[in-house]
Amino acid sequence: MLTALSLEYTAVRGHLTDIHKREHPRGTRAEVGTLAGTPWSVALVQMGEGNLTAAALTERVMTWLEPDAVFFVGVAGGLKDDIALGDVVVATKVYAVHGGKETPDGFHVRPEAWRASHRLRAAAQDALRDDPRAHLKPIAAGDVVLAASESALAEHLKKYYNDAAAIEMEGAGVVSAVDLAGGDALVIRGISDRADGDKSRVDGAGWQPRAAASAASAVVAVLRELRPFGGRAGSAGREGDDSDQEGPHSAGTYGGDHLDFRGSTFNGPFTAKKWGER
Repeated sequence: MLTALSLEYTAVRGHLTDIHKREHPRGTRAEVGTLAGTPWSVALVQMGEGNLTAAALTERVMTWLEPDAVFFVGVAGGLKDDIALGDVVVATKVYAVHGGKETPDGFHVRPEAWRASHRLRAAAQDALRDDPRAHLKPIAAGDVVLAASESALAEHLKKYYNDAAAIEMEGAGVVSAVDLAGGDALVIRGISDRADGDKSRVDGAGWQPRAAASAASAVVAVLRELRPFGGRAGSAGREGDDSDQEGPHSAGTYGGDHLDFRGSTFNGPFTAKKWGER
């Protein structure tokens, strides 16, 4: 579970129990807890703002914690009048909105987009189907805060990304890194403002923590619906695993000295050894 802001982190953390800390050798920190009533061990990391930071730290998290699924959870500016403050947008697609080519004839858009993991989207559809305040829609991810409805960026979004329901600053970095690693990712955003000149007033009225709470509740609902891939809940919080050293692991489910290869097929003999044995 990844967030950009402290208030987003706090909103997710409130749903976890039995929390303990882990630290990557290069200083990245995570808190790992359990989600009651589910098989999930949840690692929570606050990355900071921006797509570049998000991409770099998501790649680190992927190799360090080897998650079964990655969720980016937080707040965003709304782009549609029929989506209210406090509503949740589950990103069916994430657009990187600043790609293109500037020419004497004007700016030519070169769109880049990532679709949500089918597995995670299907779980979100089931979990949130009866919630009228949850919307499965595309979102836009840029590198600026949009706080003006009459601006070049606002017009750019209306012209080229008209189906985007929200705008934020990290989703493209997260999903691109997870896609390159061959994983599953889903971005879930609570609407905290209208991405217009009223943003400061709305933020001051407390809509950011409310929207973060809505997004956190939505991701918890999705996790309660989602089953671990291949029958395991990921490696972020394996019982008794205090090592944060990076390195390859054997395929299959494992814990202690036990290897479980049920469902696997072998065409010849194999030898199982503990990690580090020769």
